[in-house]
Amino acid sequence: MTSTITAPLRRVWGVRRRSPAPAAAMPPAAVPTQKPPGAAQAPHLRDWICVLAMVFGQFMAIMDVQIVTSSLTQIQGGLSASFDEIAWVQTAYLIADVVMVPLSGMLGRLFSTRYVFVAAVLGFTGASALCATATSLNQMILYRAMQGASGGAITPAVFPVVYTKFRQPQLSTVMVLISLVLNLSSTLGPTIGGFLTDTYSWHWLFLVNIVPGIAVAATTWFLIDVDKPDLSLMRGFDVEGLVLMALFLGAFEYALEEGPRWDWLGDGTIRLAVITSSLAGVLFFWRVLSYRQPIVDLRAFADGNFALGTFYTFVIGTGLYGATYVIPLFLAEVRGYNAWQIGMTVVVTGVAQMVMSPFTAKIASKMDLRLMLAIGMALFAVAMYLTASLNNQAGFNELLIPQALRGFALMFCYLPANLIALSTVPPAKLKNAAGLYNLTRDLGGAIALAAIGTVMNDRLHFHWNRLIENINPARSAVQHFLNVETGHFDGLVPDPARAALKVLSDTVQREALVLTFNDVIMLLGAGFVVGVMLMPLVRRRHSAMTAPPADH
Repeated sequence: MTSTITAPLRRVWGVRRRSPAPAAAMPPAAVPTQKPPGAAQAPHLRDWICVLAMVFGQFMAIMDVQIVTSSLTQIQGGLSASFDEIAWVQTAYLIADVVMVPLSGMLGRLFSTRYVFVAAVLGFTGASALCATATSLNQMILYRAMQGASGGAITPAVFPVVYTKFRQPQLSTVMVLISLVLNLSSTLGPTIGGFLTDTYSWHWLFLVNIVPGIAVAATTWFLIDVDKPDLSLMRGFDVEGLVLMALFLGAFEYALEEGPRWDWLGDGTIRLAVITSSLAGVLFFWRVLSYRQPIVDLRAFADGNFALGTFYTFVIGTGLYGATYVIPLFLAEVRGYNAWQIGMTVVVTGVAQMVMSPFTAKIASKMDLRLMLAIGMALFAVAMYLTASLNNQAGFNELLIPQALRGFALMFCYLPANLIALSTVPPAKLKNAAGLYNLTRDLGGAIALAAIGTVMNDRLHFHWNRLIENINPARSAVQHFLNVETGHFDGLVPDPARAALKVLSDTVQREALVLTFNDVIMLLGAGFVVGVMLMPLVRRRHSAMTAPPADH
């Protein structure tokens, strides 16, 4: 069994089994020292190049989830779409991504990691080119769905290669790099998108992927060698499970994305999506738990540490995507920042992550992973608490420390969560587990964004009603404000008093919005507090960074 699994590694690393010369024929000093069972060979340069190329592909796929957020207005104008319709540029990508992520494990076992990853990168590159040529909303939705499906197969494929090729100190370095890429791609997406749109046009949001995509596909095609296709799995391929999973996750993601804009179950389409997702979900879980070769093997969750690791990844996803959405939205809605100003403000989080990245691996090798994760979760909660003191003048200086602290916290969170969940998963189950692991992060982000939209609507009405109770023109302070504003408009508009009332209304709306943002940010932090409280449930295990790998 050992030789079967390690044979591909020997071919890649150039290691050949040689028969040792008799000890008597060799000088005593030349007798080779026996290596302990399961000792891993050091990865070669080609392994590093391969993984770096795959990680860059991962960066492109994750960044494209957020890259359009700061440029939706320009895309809307280019496609002659309405404000409500343009949201589908984001929704189409996310739905296809969420459906493909868990499916990627089965595809990897069926066609091999090499074929699936290269096909996904080429599909992503081709879909990006098509997005740049779109002239109607329907075309853009189709091409973005193709891009999302390809991107969903890219991200999970990296982990089987990493955990196969790297052990001990090298593994820690690669995992820090992946965590940095995952965090930076979400943080820098709006910044890069704003720069490309302001400097060139919105088409370059997609054209920028073409040359790097071809380079990544070519590099990985020649360097990936960790497994072989197993077409025998086609005989029992679970088509029914695939259809049920697509209906379950697709309808679920649609309801999450569109629900806040359409009053949830008050809209007939959202009700239909919820019913479809619920029925398909029940049938899907029954199918995967009873079928001999399920499309997704949920038995991975029987491992307590994998289940808890994916839970923490879910929480990290809510904070990663939620904060990346809320803070730029605050800067745009309250401060009136443009895309470039927003990008230059939120880039602090990415800079903090880069500063922290050289130290993360060493900390993880010296510290209990549970303690490291608890510190990261606690720091993120503190960062959210500090951020939740926003006012209508908050900008770069006021957000500097909270955003830097959030960047440090994320680097403490991702690496231990990943190692807790995946480092002890057997190689034969790693592809499936990696798909489930990435799915929980994406679902965490999707649920967070849907919850943010709903909470913002409710809290905005609440704060507006509370503030308006105190806006009585009979009060001297209110009357003084109206008199001053009326004086400002005197001679400039036909009805200065009406203009002054409009300013008062806008001021109340702005302050209600600021209070709403603070509530949402506190809610994001509360999820991380819950995560810290559940940390004692995680069992202590030696990871692949701190102990020799098992001889699988």
